[in-house]
Amino acid sequence: MALSDRSRESLLPSFLYASSARSFAVGAGAGAASPARFPVSAAAPSVAGAGGVAPFSIQAPKERIELYSPAFYAACTAGGIASCGLTHMAVTPLDLVKCNMQIDPAKYKSISSGFGVLLKEQGARGFFRGWVPTLLGYSAQGACKFGFYEFFKKYYSDIAGPEYAQKYKTLIYLAGSASAEVIADVALCPFEAVKVRVQTQPGFARGLSDGLPKFVRSEGALGLYKGLVPLWGRQIPYTMMKFASFETIVELIYKHAMPVPKSECSKTTQLGISFAGGYIAGVLCAVVSHPADNLVSFLNNAKGATVGDAVKKLGLWGLFTRGLPLRIVMIGTLTGAQWGIYDAFKVMVGLPTTGGVTPAPAEAESKASA
Repeated sequence: MALSDRSRESLLPSFLYASSARSFAVGAGAGAASPARFPVSAAAPSVAGAGGVAPFSIQAPKERIELYSPAFYAACTAGGIASCGLTHMAVTPLDLVKCNMQIDPAKYKSISSGFGVLLKEQGARGFFRGWVPTLLGYSAQGACKFGFYEFFKKYYSDIAGPEYAQKYKTLIYLAGSASAEVIADVALCPFEAVKVRVQTQPGFARGLSDGLPKFVRSEGALGLYKGLVPLWGRQIPYTMMKFASFETIVELIYKHAMPVPKSECSKTTQLGISFAGGYIAGVLCAVVSHPADNLVSFLNNAKGATVGDAVKKLGLWGLFTRGLPLRIVMIGTLTGAQWGIYDAFKVMVGLPTTGGVTPAPAEAESKASA
């Protein structure tokens, strides 16, 4: 897919353009760039010094990034990497305690005692065990999750048409986020398998560099995807709730809680709303996806374990409740921070924040034809 002129310009670093055209001299000697690669603006003055140089100009783009262009999806992908990778790495200590509470509840009886056990046995450095597979795995997942969500949301909206896209927007959010998460979990699954093994089996490995080869030798390359179906079971409902509830909550905030339209709110206010909407959505996500989270931890910890083994050992009540309070705190904070970082990145590159009051179909059509 070829980039449009505006999209191509938007990929240029900001120092290459200003509000007016900026001229650069290109040498005409043997090492000079050819005119085909650096076109000379017709409006630029003809300058030829002793070295035979001619200026070329790069016009400042009217928009940093055009909506739904390749550059737009690339920016959303980069924002997803920043939001998911960094936030999941930051809560590694909470994730470590949660996983051990799920695997060995007799030893890790509560949040406070879990931290105490880890500190006593592994020291302060033990709180960040598994941070490398966490960072890399969730960066890959975030890239696919946010990038493909924006793609599928636009794709399904175009299929539905303006009227039905407005009427059934929640279904579009659900379908777009589910489609994106199917792809995102394929990227995450190998890292998640190694992370859980490193965090819940002391002495298995120090991290990803030695843990991944050891895991593959033990269970084969396909063993890295043993937890893919439970991971889908955890992450797809989680992501559907994360995106659909966020979009709905943010729209309700702008519609009923803000005295002025979104377009008149400051960027700081919009980012605050993104964080608040993300936190509320995160609490709902934690509840919906928690049983599958327990299954993923159990299956990745025990070689040859099955879903039936997990249900038999944990019980149905345990599947739904074991480690849930900690996960609510962790996922609420995590999701709020992810939406805050993601929208902050979008603002930084000149894009609008996510969500808000959806325009009426007639208004949307008039904007599209403008």
